[in-house]
Amino acid sequence: MSSLLTPLFPLTTVLYPQGVLNLQIFEVRYLDLMKKCLRDNTPFGVVSLLDGTEVRRPEEKVQLAKIGTLVNIEKHEFVTPTLIDISTVGTQRFKLLSATQEKNGLWMGEIQTLPADPVVEIPDHLKGAANALAELINSIDEKGISEEQLPFRKPYKLMDCGWVANRWCELLPLDKPTKLQLLALDNPLLRLELIDDTLQAQGLIGPR
Repeated sequence: MSSLLTPLFPLTTVLYPQGVLNLQIFEVRYLDLMKKCLRDNTPFGVVSLLDGTEVRRPEEKVQLAKIGTLVNIEKHEFVTPTLIDISTVGTQRFKLLSATQEKNGLWMGEIQTLPADPVVEIPDHLKGAANALAELINSIDEKGISEEQLPFRKPYKLMDCGWVANRWCELLPLDKPTKLQLLALDNPLLRLELIDDTLQAQGLIGPR
């Protein structure tokens, strides 16, 4: 499988496919990147920081996770010439093969895209996780919270193992290593089974 050279946006968070990420862009390296992505209609990669901070610091040691998610810019607003609000949506997981930092501080990664999750219908013993997510979505709707404020977008694929697992991965207070391990799993059924265990342990759903 061939590799691609892709600009990276290191963050403290972990993003999953179909997840929504809102960002305020003010650093020159990222302002230039966003303008290029908007002009060329190209994605960039979101990758989690294992060591280091989001805002560039001289002589700082930075370590990037070996897996990330490509994103497309969904919406943007130039608040000022030096501040852009953007909303992005995750599209595809990737493996980070290597990364180098350019003089302006922008990270470029050699990546290998990973296959999208196959659509796997949720089996009966895991439907508690899907039902709990549906109830959460309904409660959000009843509160009148706009779709733009949600960490995910319609359509809600509540019968799909990968979609339900990914949404819980974003919503639950999991530690970063666990989030990255779940993101790296190629089997969406297994990912949902592990999430189901967590939901049970936290008392959010009943036993299978």
